[in-house]
Amino acid sequence: MSNNEITTERSEQPEDNRTGLNKGALRRAFLDNLYYVQGKFPTLATKHDYYMALAYTVRDRLLQRWISTAEEYTRQGSRTVTYFSAEFLLGPHLGNNLINLGIQDEARQAIRELGLSFEELLGQEVEPGLGNGGLGRLAACYLDSMATLEIPSIGYGIRYEFGIFSQHIVEGWQVEQTDKWLLKGNPWEISRPEWGVEIKLGGHTEHWVDNSGCKKARWVAGRTVLGIPYDTPILGYRNNTANTLRLWRAEAPESFDLGVFNRGDYYGAVQKKVVSENISKILYPNDEQIQGKELRLEQQFFFVSCSLQDMLRILRVQNIPLERFHEKFAVQLNDTHPAIAIAELMRLLVDENGMEWNTAWSVTQQSFGYTNHTLLPEALERWPVALMSRILPRHMEIIFEINAHFLDEVRMRFPGEDAILARLSLIDESGERYVRMANLASVASHAINGVAELHSELLKQDVLTDFHALWPEKFTNVTNGVTPRRWIALSNPRLTKLLCHTIGEDWIKNLQELRRIEPLCDDASFQREWRFIKRSVKEDFARHARRATGISIDPESMFDVQVKRIHEYKRQHLNVLHVVALYHRIKTNPNIDIQPRTFIFGGKAAPGYHFAKLMIKLINSVGDVVNRDPIVRDRLKVIFLPNYSVTNGQRVYPAADLSEQISTAGKEASGTGNMKFSMNGALTIGTLDGANVEIREEVGAENFFLFGLTAEEVQATWKNGYDPRDIYQNNNELRAVIDLIQNGHFSRGDRDLFRPIVDSLLYGDPYRLLADYQSYVDCQHQVSEAYREPERWTRMSILNVARMGKFSSDRSIDKYCREIWKVTPVKIGLLTQKQMNGDWRQ
Repeated sequence: MSNNEITTERSEQPEDNRTGLNKGALRRAFLDNLYYVQGKFPTLATKHDYYMALAYTVRDRLLQRWISTAEEYTRQGSRTVTYFSAEFLLGPHLGNNLINLGIQDEARQAIRELGLSFEELLGQEVEPGLGNGGLGRLAACYLDSMATLEIPSIGYGIRYEFGIFSQHIVEGWQVEQTDKWLLKGNPWEISRPEWGVEIKLGGHTEHWVDNSGCKKARWVAGRTVLGIPYDTPILGYRNNTANTLRLWRAEAPESFDLGVFNRGDYYGAVQKKVVSENISKILYPNDEQIQGKELRLEQQFFFVSCSLQDMLRILRVQNIPLERFHEKFAVQLNDTHPAIAIAELMRLLVDENGMEWNTAWSVTQQSFGYTNHTLLPEALERWPVALMSRILPRHMEIIFEINAHFLDEVRMRFPGEDAILARLSLIDESGERYVRMANLASVASHAINGVAELHSELLKQDVLTDFHALWPEKFTNVTNGVTPRRWIALSNPRLTKLLCHTIGEDWIKNLQELRRIEPLCDDASFQREWRFIKRSVKEDFARHARRATGISIDPESMFDVQVKRIHEYKRQHLNVLHVVALYHRIKTNPNIDIQPRTFIFGGKAAPGYHFAKLMIKLINSVGDVVNRDPIVRDRLKVIFLPNYSVTNGQRVYPAADLSEQISTAGKEASGTGNMKFSMNGALTIGTLDGANVEIREEVGAENFFLFGLTAEEVQATWKNGYDPRDIYQNNNELRAVIDLIQNGHFSRGDRDLFRPIVDSLLYGDPYRLLADYQSYVDCQHQVSEAYREPERWTRMSILNVARMGKFSSDRSIDKYCREIWKVTPVKIGLLTQKQMNGDWRQ
């Protein structure tokens, strides 16, 4: 960008510099922000400076909509959804906001005319890794859909200073490095210190009876921290709604103790600051040690207490009586991480505001909804009573009181049924006493939902069966969805252009419109264009893979992709067994005809999950051998995509030919990656697990590659006995595959390295890999045969996209609004700058 260009641009009289959406207004605003926000001119400006200037240019347009939205909500006192989630995995903001504003082309042209690369500027944004995976990404999709559907909402969570770790692969092993997403600043957020709140921790409680004979309680804190809100606008698609994501940062009430410093204790002078700020320091600290458990509980309480106090502030601003809290707010608990909010709301209502217990309990029950995200018993959150009593003494008392009232109700319903009482109790009394957070959430919520039809049925039959027997009317299903704005329009612009050219743009906001391409599934011209787009996207991904891994992959090969959190129940090691089986077939018969495949893995293992880390090592070790073998490498390639994230997801979903959704039936609540793959034209190989069931129903059984045991058949193996060694002994290929791993073929002769994986498979196989092995490899053969027929494969791919309308997060949010939240849309009129300044001028 030359100084002459800048001089010419700056000499023009700006028209609506802050809010204009045309190319000229964007150029002028970009240059203003480069000068007056970044303080740079082109000779000194870096790519990051240019990115920041563009981000602030876009943010100005968001703020006009944000202020307009806040003004309308405040004026109307609109009923508002407050979405409580410990994770929000948003992904990069800039591209998504440009899509939602409808100015992506204008911004690209403005930047290119200044001699800059639009794509390079987008690539400068550091992704805020404020989540582990599906839970946080779902929350982000739901915020997008609530804004798009014009639903008043606030997302509440934690502004982690360090998000999920950055993953590097060193000699095949996962190595975690600190995620420093805030290092160069975050242009999308605005700090609101004036709305900070005080949070208590530790200490003790005091009890007394007042003059009217009422029992009273007071929490005397051992220490306090401040919660400071940071707000990010969440823009709807091509409307004027901009809702709020409000994340809380922990600060010390006093950052520096001058007296301690003057006595020479320099560390002690800042110790309170360090201890306080630890609360929002890192996403999910390792909780294997008691200190980690304490910090996680403190984190959960910190953000829900901040959020509830903020909601009470909003009631005061809007002059809404406290007794109408549940009429103003619908509070959704995204799993059990925020469930301590139930006890905290009771404390705020009863202790701090003098509300009578039964009234407060009625308000609380009418306020909360609970979304369950897991069928794994070990994933149902529990806290030791001793730990909670030490950190949250008043809340422990409130939970005991809730439990006492609840168990009285259970006794009336099930007299003499002590076993049911023990299962339903909020306190697990077997051994060390624990608070069962799922039980607390179930008791205190007016609605309980699963996230796929199968998951919701299994909740009723197993995990929450006693609660379903008690309150069947509370239970419902809301199948997860994903936003088509990010997962098609932004991540797959080539496909988006074809779809818009063919059926118009309405599908971006109404995904059911994709049905209109279904009649074209056999059209030769449309098929050719479809294949050309897929090939182009795969070429782009191959270049990225080369940069990320150093491995060259062939876009002509089938891209067989499994990207998700690394976990035994997701069964990445079943996928590896298939890779080794193909490798073994080629080594045994070099002339065998095998469809070339590139196996693409990606995902992070929790830092303390050693088995999952070993699975990553196995993937990379198998890949190292396969990729170097001259007999095999032109037909098979294996890559592990490091640091899987939203950004990398946007690259890999459009490039995939085959989507691996191979979890043990009955273990995955829903999954959303399966939806993103299908929306972008990948075909699915999967079990009848989670949302796979509904995807198969929608796209048609003939367009889905099904294998494996059903959830009922998996359960039967536990009841009737299961010996994986019998399968190993009686399946020659499987035995050869496991023996190759066991004998050190992929570990340079080290027979001990992968022994934990082999022993797990042969002496227990808790996730039934061997039971599903033959069905899986037979189904993979069907996949290969289908891929050999381009017209057939393309037809299936087109029909997958055409029939994915159900899996938009817009549909999910619409159902929440109608059946659980009872919230209606609010239209936002866009205020001009003059109108926004009106109150001040008066």
